[in-house]
Amino acid sequence: MEETPIDDLAVPPAPGAEQYPALDLANSAVALTGGQFADLLGTPAAANRWLFRHGLAPADAGIQETCASQLRSLREQIRALLAARVAGQPAPGDALDAVNRAMTKAPAAALLRWDPARGLQRVAAHPVNQILDHALAVLAGDAADLLTGADADRLTACPSAPCNRYLLRHGRRHWCSTRCGDRARAARAYARRGRPGTD
Repeated sequence: MEETPIDDLAVPPAPGAEQYPALDLANSAVALTGGQFADLLGTPAAANRWLFRHGLAPADAGIQETCASQLRSLREQIRALLAARVAGQPAPGDALDAVNRAMTKAPAAALLRWDPARGLQRVAAHPVNQILDHALAVLAGDAADLLTGADADRLTACPSAPCNRYLLRHGRRHWCSTRCGDRARAARAYARRGRPGTD
């Protein structure tokens, strides 16, 4: 798939993504028509912008590739759990483990460390690591709330190919955007016109 520049992407949040940041995280790798693809976490700067927009990091947090990679990894584990939930399948064990680890990443205090030169001392993690660990813990907890809460039964995958986003159904709406709904309706109309005896 060819990657589309993030600035060229104008896809509104899927229904439920404003309520559940973890759902928006899952949808941050977007399949577009024509084999196009956009990753809203594709670079450290993009990951920093995404975290800032969701109130999980300051604009100048200085997210590096290692941190962006951890965020993308959590996204894939959350997507695996959403896919299993939508399909009515058991949750993948590795995804459960990854999300559970992320929920416990943010320590409440500076941890106790042994330094041979200075002895026992309390040491806080690097500030950027603290920011990322907090963000990962918040997003993982949010995913757990979504998957186990009252909205879990409303979770669905957008049925408009090639879309790969998840959403919360609301009434009859089961597409992630107007664009996907229009594309699905156009495809159905085209299919009806193409069948013998439908003219």
